[in-house]
Amino acid sequence: MTPLERRASFSLAAVFALRMLGLFLVLPVFMLEARQYPGGDDAALVGLAMGAYGLTQAFMQIPLGLASDRWGRKPIIYLGLALFAAGSLVAAWAPSVHWLMVGRIIQGSGAMSAAITALLADQTRDEVRTKGMALVGASIGLTFALSLMVSPPLTAAVGLSGVFGLTAVLALAGMAAVKWWTPAEPTLTPASGAARGRLRDVAVHPHLWRLYLGVFALHTIQVAMWMAVPALLTTAGLPQPAHWQVYLPAVGLSFVLMGGLFALERRGHLKWVLRAAVLLLVVVQAGFMWHSLGTVKLAPLAGLLFLFFVAFNIMEASQPSLVSRLAPTHARGAALGMYNTLQSVGFFVGGALGGWLVKWMGSPALFAGCLALAGGWLVLGWLQPVPPPGPARH
Repeated sequence: MTPLERRASFSLAAVFALRMLGLFLVLPVFMLEARQYPGGDDAALVGLAMGAYGLTQAFMQIPLGLASDRWGRKPIIYLGLALFAAGSLVAAWAPSVHWLMVGRIIQGSGAMSAAITALLADQTRDEVRTKGMALVGASIGLTFALSLMVSPPLTAAVGLSGVFGLTAVLALAGMAAVKWWTPAEPTLTPASGAARGRLRDVAVHPHLWRLYLGVFALHTIQVAMWMAVPALLTTAGLPQPAHWQVYLPAVGLSFVLMGGLFALERRGHLKWVLRAAVLLLVVVQAGFMWHSLGTVKLAPLAGLLFLFFVAFNIMEASQPSLVSRLAPTHARGAALGMYNTLQSVGFFVGGALGGWLVKWMGSPALFAGCLALAGGWLVLGWLQPVPPPGPARH
């Protein structure tokens, strides 16, 4: 990487981390803490307040991705962070679950993931872009692990309103990072006769649809798994406050293996890396399904979680990089908007469907559903084209 590429990658990874830390700090405690608010005795209402963020994210990813193609990446990132901060302040003030829902809706409307990843793609060459995306993925994974450790004691000290207040501060810190750390946007020239940010150029693109379905499957599986994995760890003898002792090593060790991905990509083997990652996801879901049918033991669960994070981190780094390489330059934000929309839909479907399966059919059925989804992804994605690194394609 050049110094400019490193600066762009680390600064945008930091922006992602600040925003995602604000989200993840709420996840482990929201369902319990919201019960203390008026209306908190309605589990369906609390769940809707929790999921409202993902729904508004799904609605806003494409419009703001298109807007970043037309009016620039940084203005849309500032807008997204400002909306996230405003929603956090509303949630911090909220006197009831209904107002918590309003705050979550405003938070979700600041859907800037497409603008951030598009800006990173604009500022990195094809041959190092996956490395830049991996830094973003690593920042998300590490903030997730950090939130599992600090969220319960932090909430005990400042309450849910205090946690939401902190998320607003983190959003403002992200705006400062974009202003004073992230390099200026490059000037991109669209292909002759191409209008910037046309959705139809990427909605039915012959090579992008597998990536859209892939990110939907990945995040549906990710969220659905967490409807059952914590209970399995507890059943295996690890109390909930100590779950981070499994999560943190699994996430950390999985990042160690990411160096091999970069080496294989440089040698032109990214297609096989992608296939192996999806196949590994299939194996992991089969392992969870088999394990949940018998005696639950901690060591196999920890091993399966490690393998899951290996597959997850590979896909988190490589798929958005491929979207940026396959999409027309003038519609890169629109393509990443489509990609992030399917990601947000996956979050919602994974939570809703996963919770329903666990409640009515049990953990084995949940993992069977995840196995079927991963298997379908393996079949559909086997022929995913992977262009060689080179000049931007128009």
